[in-house]
Amino acid sequence: MTKEQYPLFLANKEVYLNSDLEVKDKYTGDVVTRVALADAGTIADGIAAAHDAAEPMARMASYERQEVLQHCVARFRQREEELAQVLCIEAGKPIKDSRGEVSRLIDTFKIAAEEAVRITGEVQPLDISPRARGYQGIWKRVPIGPCSFISPFNFPLNLAAHKIAPAIAVGCPFVLKPASRTPLGALIIGEILAETDLPEGAFSILPASRDGAELLTTDERLKLLSFTGSPEVGWDLKAKAGKKKVVLELGGNAAVIVDQDADIEDAVSRVLFGAFYQSGQSCIGVQRILVHENIYEQFRQRLVEGTKALVTGDPRKEGTFVGPMIDEEEARRLEAWIAEATVKGARLLCGGNRDGAMLEPTLLEGVRRDTKLNLEEAFGPVAFLVPFGSFEEALAIVNDSKFGLQAGIFTRDIFKALDAWDRLEVGGIVINDVPSYRVDNMPYGGVKDSGLGREGVRFAMEDMSEIRNLVIRRRFDQ
Repeated sequence: MTKEQYPLFLANKEVYLNSDLEVKDKYTGDVVTRVALADAGTIADGIAAAHDAAEPMARMASYERQEVLQHCVARFRQREEELAQVLCIEAGKPIKDSRGEVSRLIDTFKIAAEEAVRITGEVQPLDISPRARGYQGIWKRVPIGPCSFISPFNFPLNLAAHKIAPAIAVGCPFVLKPASRTPLGALIIGEILAETDLPEGAFSILPASRDGAELLTTDERLKLLSFTGSPEVGWDLKAKAGKKKVVLELGGNAAVIVDQDADIEDAVSRVLFGAFYQSGQSCIGVQRILVHENIYEQFRQRLVEGTKALVTGDPRKEGTFVGPMIDEEEARRLEAWIAEATVKGARLLCGGNRDGAMLEPTLLEGVRRDTKLNLEEAFGPVAFLVPFGSFEEALAIVNDSKFGLQAGIFTRDIFKALDAWDRLEVGGIVINDVPSYRVDNMPYGGVKDSGLGREGVRFAMEDMSEIRNLVIRRRFDQ
């Protein structure tokens, strides 16, 4: 399904610069294709092209931007199975989940096409006192200018789309660095964008090493940096970004609360999804499972049974639910975290075994607060259970984290739901579902070490634009 070689995209054009980047099948470990790798000079050329394209991009009519996005939607649909198969290979994502991500890619571009023609402003009365009599204000949003984007490996199609589609909708040229381990999805998006009438320089998609991408952070011609990835890298980039606006979508160790009035069967089903979907490699994957003590034993038994029944292995097989982690190094890291937790007294309920990049879906209980599994982002198929006695206690446990991305709560009590909304230090709360749930038009992002700003097409467009005010003085003596 993959080609022998893929180009990078520089100023809207395919460039077969070299074949230096190997892309591996994450299940077999075999090299399946090679990709052109950008050096610092190529990145500088892409930034210069985006700078030159800022004015023609800003001049595009709303319907013209919409037509570009609609073309992408149509072509994604035509290449839907190809996109899914490539994603399955390069990310190791089970094929059903890969098809699901392609559908979200399409949704994200559809939303952007709709938003491209409804960027509005406001008429604002200014005569709030005698000195402002006769003055009227009008403001509108204008594109912020050239943007740099860095996207991660875990959702290489849709998380790239959440940067690309809003930029086109609002009229910002951009340079995107996709994850080196999963660059193919972004490059296929580039193939489709190259079919459109975007101004020259409107986009560059440049796989690059982390060191080679330094200019995407430091170059002052870029007006916004949007990064999705690890907190360590994200905060370091922010410190180097200078005057540009920075949007960070970082990590989390998401918690779900299962209160005593929850539908246990439904909650177990959703927690299994939230903890082990995508082999747990999601920043809103369920990591901490808080269960009321009155239903704890029953919930634990059902969750362990469900976890043991999950089908693991070859992501190409239709029935596979858990595929490999992104590489063996990451699987070894998480295996070590499990070992640390058990040495410190945690009880392994199921899983824990590793074969290469395949790590069994794993559940624990009794995980101490000072372990990496509790303090850090696991980013793999591991979760642990914690009993609680009161809802107040559960809220406190959720907040006892340096992260704050999303939380889920299973409850039938509307007042508890509202209390959680008021008190949880997170960017989003999902009632009667897991924190792993996301719809692509909603505001999405975190607080604390989980980041800055919000994704979701309309909200990303706000970050990629600025308010320009107009004041009109009306003279009454004429």
